[in-house]
Amino acid sequence: MNKRKIKINAILTLVILVALIILAFCIFDIVKKLKNQEQKEVEIIDTIDNYDYVLTENDSKYFESLFEELKIELNKEEINEDKYADLLAKLFTADFYSLQYSLSKNDVGGKQFVFETYQSDFVKKAKETIYATVESNIYEERKQELPNISNIEISSIENTEFATENFEDENAYIIELEITYEKNLEYPETLKLILVHNNDKLEIAQMN
Repeated sequence: MNKRKIKINAILTLVILVALIILAFCIFDIVKKLKNQEQKEVEIIDTIDNYDYVLTENDSKYFESLFEELKIELNKEEINEDKYADLLAKLFTADFYSLQYSLSKNDVGGKQFVFETYQSDFVKKAKETIYATVESNIYEERKQELPNISNIEISSIENTEFATENFEDENAYIIELEITYEKNLEYPETLKLILVHNNDKLEIAQMN
């Protein structure tokens, strides 16, 4: 009888051990899949040579139309820099405030247009403020209502001097914009940007 109990206990222990191992593998597989989805690469649809600007599958139709305009302008033999500044300011704004197209609070729009030195601080601040409440849409099941920009108008554009402790641009741009959304969800409707020169590129150095 004791031997039979020992045998049964041994079998039960083995079954439990196998079940735990299977469960551990299932949990590991689920976590791995979630991690891969969170970090999945978004397909790049188009690029602008020599400028590193990209259009992805997650960008809005409005952003795409602005991107095409910028690509045409930057491929000209003589670039109209005022037009370049105009379109870059609109692209940044459309990407940053169209939160509807962000996969999660970590998917901050507009980063590619920000002055390289400020990109880390820009993303950190965005995640702590406007992007803080953005829910994940990895499985495309998000019900949260988020803004999408339908149009942007430049209300003023002028050249100015911009200087920090480590950087100076005597011919920077101050651009003020008016934003129209598909639906008013009480997001900013005006924005002021400062664009600076970084070699041949214009980049966002300040926003308020």
